[in-house]
Amino acid sequence: MGLTAEQLRTSLDALAGIEPAFASGLARVGYPEPRIRDRGYATLLRTIVGQQVSVQAAASIWNKVAAAVGDLENPASIAEATDETLRGAGLSRQKIGYARSLADEVLSGRLDLASLPADDEEAIAQLIRIKGIGRWSAEIYLLFAEGRPDVWPAGDLAVQIEIGRLLGLDTRPGEKQTRELAERWRPHRGAAAIFAWHHYKTDMQVI
Repeated sequence: MGLTAEQLRTSLDALAGIEPAFASGLARVGYPEPRIRDRGYATLLRTIVGQQVSVQAAASIWNKVAAAVGDLENPASIAEATDETLRGAGLSRQKIGYARSLADEVLSGRLDLASLPADDEEAIAQLIRIKGIGRWSAEIYLLFAEGRPDVWPAGDLAVQIEIGRLLGLDTRPGEKQTRELAERWRPHRGAAAIFAWHHYKTDMQVI
């Protein structure tokens, strides 16, 4: 599970002490709600299904796939389904390949989502072996499903925008600069990302 409300509050209070911009931001928009997903195969499969489509479309496709193949908690359901069945449920040829790659990694035992490496970079390396799972998806999984407190999705556009706004930068920082800016926020960078998304969604974004 992801970071709890108590963990978020503790980390953000610590960040406010390190970086005054977080203290100001918290005063404006308050603490974010937790972002929690279930640990395991189905959450990563949802990530693949949801790529490049709206939330509503992703939910519709997910339900159609579940109706067509059965229990989506079980990777064998995807592995044993025909391409025709999966296409009929709304998955593109590319996503079918990605979904099968994930199912194969889990069924073969090459990927054990119950015991990913404790080191965040090693865990990311295991996850991005899966076709269709890039660094951003791996980081989001580790943050929302495992609650790893220092995962920092610096490639996320909204994170870059809001970190730039919070710090009063003239331009949006790129991924490299966003990573560099956050070094002093360790080990609370996961909470910093969740706060950046929270700040992004408010009407009070102008510093």
